[in-house]
Amino acid sequence: MLDAKLRPLIDPPLNRAGGWLAARGASANAVTGVGIVVGLLAAVAIYQGAFGVAIGMILTGRLLDGLDGAVARATAKTPFGGYLDIVGDFIFYVSVPLAFGLAQRGDLVPALVLVASFALTGVSFLAFAAVAAEEGLDTAAHGEKSFFYSTGLAEGAETILAFLLMCLFPQYFGAIAYAFAVLCGLTVVQRSLFAWRMFGRKSSGG
Repeated sequence: MLDAKLRPLIDPPLNRAGGWLAARGASANAVTGVGIVVGLLAAVAIYQGAFGVAIGMILTGRLLDGLDGAVARATAKTPFGGYLDIVGDFIFYVSVPLAFGLAQRGDLVPALVLVASFALTGVSFLAFAAVAAEEGLDTAAHGEKSFFYSTGLAEGAETILAFLLMCLFPQYFGAIAYAFAVLCGLTVVQRSLFAWRMFGRKSSGG
């Protein structure tokens, strides 16, 4: 929901930084790989109760997640780069709640509920992108991407905000996780209705 609104603000500095890195030989895939490692380190910090470190890692990892696309735009986008980027995103999205759930067994159920909701939003997102690609559709609302990014209530910015709140108030992890899982569920419904409007009316078949 917030991603498209933030794009005009964050893309110009990211593109400048990405161009600077590309000029010095950095590759987009390398930046993505470093971002994945940093995201996993955030999960390790959460598991160890080092929430201040985790916040820094989360913000750094998401910065790298934006920079890899900027580097790719300054050099050359590749299909594998788009694949690696989305896989890295979901590695991060899953590892953070699991770290909370493993650190405090009382938080394991809400952590698994949140992971399940991420799986559903991921499926709806990728299924929409696959069908949109078959239909030859594209969108620039989320910046220049390798495939169609469908808008939803729970996107990257909202997820990062939820993770930061969890780190700031770990005693309320369960409540935040359940609330965000509901938001993810609404996103699946919203995206499914959007898919029906765009694709469902063209044919009554599956």
